[in-house]
Amino acid sequence: MGTHRRPKPPSRARIATLGMAAGAVSLLPTQSQAAPNPTVDEVRKEVERLYEEAEAPTEEYNAISEKQKKLQGEVEGARDRLARKQQEINELREKIGPLAAAQYRSGGIDPSVQLFLSGDPDDYLDKAQMLDRTSNRQAEALSAMQGKQRELTQERLAAQTRLKALEETRTKAGEKKAEVQDKLAKARKLLNSLTAAQRAKMEADQEREDAAAGASDAPTTYNGPASGRGKVALDFAYAQLGKPYEWGSTGPNSYDCSGLTGASWRAAGVSLPRTVKQQYDAGRKVAKSDLQPGDIIYWYNDNQHNGMYVGNGKAIHAPRTGKNVEIVPLDSMPFFAASRP
Repeated sequence: MGTHRRPKPPSRARIATLGMAAGAVSLLPTQSQAAPNPTVDEVRKEVERLYEEAEAPTEEYNAISEKQKKLQGEVEGARDRLARKQQEINELREKIGPLAAAQYRSGGIDPSVQLFLSGDPDDYLDKAQMLDRTSNRQAEALSAMQGKQRELTQERLAAQTRLKALEETRTKAGEKKAEVQDKLAKARKLLNSLTAAQRAKMEADQEREDAAAGASDAPTTYNGPASGRGKVALDFAYAQLGKPYEWGSTGPNSYDCSGLTGASWRAAGVSLPRTVKQQYDAGRKVAKSDLQPGDIIYWYNDNQHNGMYVGNGKAIHAPRTGKNVEIVPLDSMPFFAASRP
């Protein structure tokens, strides 16, 4: 996680929403420890820490979810192949049936005995040739069926391996989801531990800090220097201003950070991978001095947080739980790198 990020409190709207839940329990020192009630500033710092700690497992959850979708598709494909191979085997069995019956009707007697018993060698030779042809066709059909059976066995083993991998990703995704939800629940309890007056103070502090930082999440239209696909991507991103951050979300009503960058560039006809790390690895790196509107910005490191450059030293991003899609100064967080889709 970004241990050097300057704490910022959540937005008014999210504080109000999170503060509605009842039965809150403070996660700071309890009364049994004879500690005083936490101050607004202590709550803000602890909530900020919990929100930031939820960012890393959120990105891990996103990556696991993508792997899960891929495995799900592979499992479904394997099931289709199994069904087709089984049908082919069934059809071969039906073909072998009449051939086996024809051989049975011939008596299945050794050819030399048949020749000895036959009063007409020419008649025997005709029957022997027919029997030989029947046996050859049956042998070919049996060989083909055995080959299909081997393929079916191999396909079943492969399908079982994929199913096992799919179950493992489901388990991992569940663990990451629980980790994120646990941190968010703790943050909600902390916020609910505040009095109405304390919540009002936190909202006022938030407004002052946002104004001082130049942050804005008011809906507006992009009118900067972008062109081409970059402008289309930024037009889309600006239309999301004010929508809440939500972990694991790719829109249309909420976003996490890589969900917003991916959806914005998808609107411009460019398909980006899901996570911050994947987007960083896939993009062509550009220097900070060569930034163009629409470029993807990575703060802190290559896998924690990203947004999009809008020009004039500003960026648009989905910040974190408790805040909305907003425009901030590019250097409001430690700049790490930039890439161009």
